[in-house]
Amino acid sequence: MAIKRLKVPPTKSTLLALKRKVAFLEIGASLLERKRELLTRLVYERLKQYRALRKEAKATLEIAYYWLSMTHTRMGSRSLQQAALGLKPPIEVKILPRSRIGVQYPAVTAEPLPLQPVSLMDTDSSFDETRRHLADMVILLARLGEAETALWRLLEEQRKTQKRVNALKYNVIPSYQTTIHFIQSTLEEEYRNTLFQLKVLREQSEKNQL
Repeated sequence: MAIKRLKVPPTKSTLLALKRKVAFLEIGASLLERKRELLTRLVYERLKQYRALRKEAKATLEIAYYWLSMTHTRMGSRSLQQAALGLKPPIEVKILPRSRIGVQYPAVTAEPLPLQPVSLMDTDSSFDETRRHLADMVILLARLGEAETALWRLLEEQRKTQKRVNALKYNVIPSYQTTIHFIQSTLEEEYRNTLFQLKVLREQSEKNQL
């Protein structure tokens, strides 16, 4: 694909300005390339963390639902619903903004709280086990949600950065360089024409003096 020149006048001042601009763009491209490399490394780190959390969350989810089904069988739906009424959340969740390399995502902190006592008359011993495992499950799901959100936002920023790098390397900078080469060639041609005209004038002047 042919690189298009910029529509600028072929003058020395334009040439100097374009050269300064290219130097600035090359620095920018280098910084963006460095950012892309850092984002790629963070993506792989987050992907590894996400996969580990997902595996752990799946195992915890299976255990929690095992205990829930056991409690449901022993207590029945009605008693289980009544026992759960009015219970406070067994975890404390905090969500704060976090940023890495200009990418913002929520940082989730989930901590277990002491289980609220319930009446022993209307509940089964498995009820507290179910509550504990469900709390563990929610904590892991909160961490998994943070990891997944951060991963997708890092991937999106990586794609945007790669797009900018490609635009600079394969479109913007080559366009400036093509324009610089054209202006240099134009100025050199003008310089040669000026020298030729001066030579002709000098020769004519010498003939007139004879």
